[in-house]
Amino acid sequence: MHLTIADRSRITGSYTVVREPDRPDVAAQSDPTVISTVSAMLSEIETGGLEAVRGYAERLDGWTGGLDFEISPAQVEELTAPLPADLKAALDAGAERTRRFATMQRAHLHDFAEEVVPGVVCGQKYVPVGNVGAYLPAGRFPLLASAFMTVGVARAAGVPNIVCATPPSREGQPHPAVLYSARASGADRVFALGGVQALAAMAFGLLDGVASDMIVGAGNAYVAEAKRQLYGKVGIDVLAGPSEVAVIADETATAQMVAADLLAQAEHGPSSPACLVTTSAELAAAVEVEIARQLEGLATREIAGAAWRDWGSIYVADSPKTAIEIMDLLAPEHLEILTEDPDFYLDNLRNYGSLFLGEWSTVAYADKGMSGTNHVLPTARGARYTGGLSVTGYLKQLTYQRATREATQIQAGPVVTISDFEEMPGHRDSAQLRLDLIAGA
Repeated sequence: MHLTIADRSRITGSYTVVREPDRPDVAAQSDPTVISTVSAMLSEIETGGLEAVRGYAERLDGWTGGLDFEISPAQVEELTAPLPADLKAALDAGAERTRRFATMQRAHLHDFAEEVVPGVVCGQKYVPVGNVGAYLPAGRFPLLASAFMTVGVARAAGVPNIVCATPPSREGQPHPAVLYSARASGADRVFALGGVQALAAMAFGLLDGVASDMIVGAGNAYVAEAKRQLYGKVGIDVLAGPSEVAVIADETATAQMVAADLLAQAEHGPSSPACLVTTSAELAAAVEVEIARQLEGLATREIAGAAWRDWGSIYVADSPKTAIEIMDLLAPEHLEILTEDPDFYLDNLRNYGSLFLGEWSTVAYADKGMSGTNHVLPTARGARYTGGLSVTGYLKQLTYQRATREATQIQAGPVVTISDFEEMPGHRDSAQLRLDLIAGA
């Protein structure tokens, strides 16, 4: 997440590069081994069914439970019972807030029907997809809020059937806190299955007998590639790459807070970009020093330090307008505004996944579900053309029309004219038939 040669020519103001990666953006890299491996796995599972899924589960997940991957409600209760009470309360809060915001979004989506021209009524209605498969990652850092954003929001949209897959540990059971989040979010059924085999099993209907209409959820490079290759057979949420964070800050921000917020997202992975655009050269210098200081005491410094070393960038802009130009080109997944006038940026920025305004907002709040907004967001500059996952992602915006006899001429006449010009007689005849019926009446 840094400026390219093409980007630089589009910036009208002036800026100074303090640091930026000496390599292409992460999203520009695609590993042929990942692509070919995923392609072979999907083909084998589509042909071989559940037996092929079992084979991959045994080899990749260490699964020993045969073909029954489902975690029963009784098992969920048993596995989640020992979780700390404060963790359960926090997960319940995140699930409830995320569902509440999604419900607010749904309430502002209205069906309607109105007359376009006399006698022609067109309408729109929102209908939820029928079946959703949610992948809930549970690697080194189990992303406990993922269920809020995928399962809970699908439930708020009215999706009738939601199944989840989450990888088992080497002991054969899924992560208890991930299970708790899934249950708190309203999952119908949960299966102990990881990686590509999980996405394929949900997409092909091998777990519950119903093929998913959508596959959602984060994961590693293989999971992301599986979603890319399955897209078209099923819908997906977003093609997400490594987590990104960017900050716009001025002289009123503190280096301590800027550094802490950049490192919070950098610990997602060693290829997670973090970027600061500031109008203060003094702050830029102080943030570099502060990041080095904070890394010394950070337990995840090997990950966050590598991310900052290889993918961190700092730009000093000559004005807030230039800062906006730079950031709209970068189109980051998460964007914090730590300035004296955050509303200026709210009013003028165009490209970001989600915006965090002022020092009392932080990406970490949304990551863990505490603010209620969805953290499944576009990366790799995808925010230039799309937003993140929301309740609308699970709703099909369907249109319909109804015309009266009296509206025939106003529609059929122009259709005959256009169809004759295009030399499409079938279309012409479909319209002319109705004209003839009226003329012969």
